[in-house]
Amino acid sequence: MDICEATRHYEAWMRHCTTVVEAQLRHKHTQMRADLFAFCRGTFYRWVQLWPQVCADLRQAPHVLAVGDLHVDSFGTWRDAEGRLCWGVDDFDEAYTMPYANDLVRLAASAKIVIDGEQLALKFKDACDAILEGYRETLREGGWPFVLAERETSLERLGLEAIRPPEAFWSTMRALPTVHQPLPKAARQLLDRVQPDVDVDYRVVGREAGMGSLGQPRFVTIAEWKGGLIAREAKALIPSACVWVRNHRGHAQSWYDRALKSAVRSRDPFQFAAGAWLVRRLSPDANPIEMANLPKHRDEETLLHAMGSEAANVHVGSRQGITKVLADLRGRKPRWLRAAARDMADAIKREWKAFRKAAR
Repeated sequence: MDICEATRHYEAWMRHCTTVVEAQLRHKHTQMRADLFAFCRGTFYRWVQLWPQVCADLRQAPHVLAVGDLHVDSFGTWRDAEGRLCWGVDDFDEAYTMPYANDLVRLAASAKIVIDGEQLALKFKDACDAILEGYRETLREGGWPFVLAERETSLERLGLEAIRPPEAFWSTMRALPTVHQPLPKAARQLLDRVQPDVDVDYRVVGREAGMGSLGQPRFVTIAEWKGGLIAREAKALIPSACVWVRNHRGHAQSWYDRALKSAVRSRDPFQFAAGAWLVRRLSPDANPIEMANLPKHRDEETLLHAMGSEAANVHVGSRQGITKVLADLRGRKPRWLRAAARDMADAIKREWKAFRKAAR
């Protein structure tokens, strides 16, 4: 099938998995047509169709519990149980058992797209080398979580002098439209469960966020509590597109919580998957960090190294397969990641052009 057929088929499958917000899907299509990187982010379902064809030599690489939809905007910050600022992968919507190379190739392919779009200044070769070096080093060490705390030396691991929270976060949240219809019972119960007090008087609003998950319902509670604002979100989960490509159905993401628990990290205690819902805290410090919003003064090679390292932190959760992954890496030619990422980036660009042409 072509990209348009794949999109129709996948979105029909989505509707079997959950109630879909149709207006968000239409907005998603608009963004996908307008920008190549947005198209890449929004079409992991097409990636899983193309990957076995374009990267046939990587299909038999050792399998791990992978992020799946890993790209340069897949990272964010949160506060752990000790209140420390942490950084890492913040989206496991597409988590699935896959060849370890999938995450590295998708991350490097996304880097090529943003480099070509002049959002990153480093060379593609250097980006691939940094990703692979960070991945290999951290895999050998058994993982190394990014706990930034207040120490500048920790931030240096990201190539950043500072991470600034988004401006006007709470005013933006408060401006979201109130949800008047009853919430799904499971979502309401979970949102009640994660409030700090049983008598918190919250307002429920609707929220649109991300790219790949656009169309999946999100409900956010906002409340004044002990002198400040707090927010909790419940997002409907659907299975990974890896399930769709196998012609299976489902009503949740069975790997999400497992990926969170097995990754080497200091977790956000407010983030967990329960049934068909993902629950998490929203705050200026618990947010994705898009490449376009990062400080302009940054060491991009170090940043890509950190992204490769964090991919390893996730894969280390598949402990029994790591020895095989390291052995497979040793047997690969030096330029394997560069070649595979370039091929997949080129394939994505062709799909994007076809998608835009079909809309005319």
